[in-house]
Amino acid sequence: MLFLLPPSECKVEGGSPLSIEMVALTFGGMQPARDLVYEKLVDYSKHAVAKTKMRAEHLAQNLEVQTSSIMPAIDRYSGTLYDALQGRGLKGTPTEFNTLSSAERDRAKESLFIQSALFGLIPATNLIPNYRFSAGTKIPGFDLKKHWSEAHSIIWKRLDGQQIIDLRSKAYADLAPIPEKFDYLTVEVFDINSGKAMNHFNKKAKGQFVRAYLQGADTIPAMAKAAGLKFEIEGKTLKLFTDQK
Repeated sequence: MLFLLPPSECKVEGGSPLSIEMVALTFGGMQPARDLVYEKLVDYSKHAVAKTKMRAEHLAQNLEVQTSSIMPAIDRYSGTLYDALQGRGLKGTPTEFNTLSSAERDRAKESLFIQSALFGLIPATNLIPNYRFSAGTKIPGFDLKKHWSEAHSIIWKRLDGQQIIDLRSKAYADLAPIPEKFDYLTVEVFDINSGKAMNHFNKKAKGQFVRAYLQGADTIPAMAKAAGLKFEIEGKTLKLFTDQK
């Protein structure tokens, strides 16, 4: 079972004093496509339009993306989904600085992938720098969605035959649509009482669901139970229900 996650706008700073130029991301056949996006991002970050839309420190991060410090993507990204996935609690609680155990990291290495606007689909343990670039960023004259959609054909050939649980937001799923013939489920989260789609708790429920897998649950019913969620499967949609407020 493989899980596709969205990235997060929230990121942890710092990392190993290496750089992405010194390590290899998985799916090496994607590197020419990644290099073009790097190039477009650097050019965009130098442009006056970007300077009106992005903070100075974010522009600096983008200009140094190929030489700045790196850390595993699963640790680089923070925010609601990744805090839930790592089991982190609120500031000041005993679990504030929780992280994954070595066994959970081993499981993540084999089964978790993150969809990045900058790197494409990568394993969650690949080493990446800090950056500021989302699926919604508009680079004049460059169709990011078309670019990544075509480039990911390499990856889908490698993942064919696996059951895929797609937890990406629509914007990131659109960068690399899963071939229709694949065995996959797209995850949606709803309030168990009202039946309405969730926003903030959508991310938290997804993080808890994946954490349950990393902790040893290996079926959808077992993961939902461990995460305190109800579920239904309709066609290619996995509906998770939460009562969190």
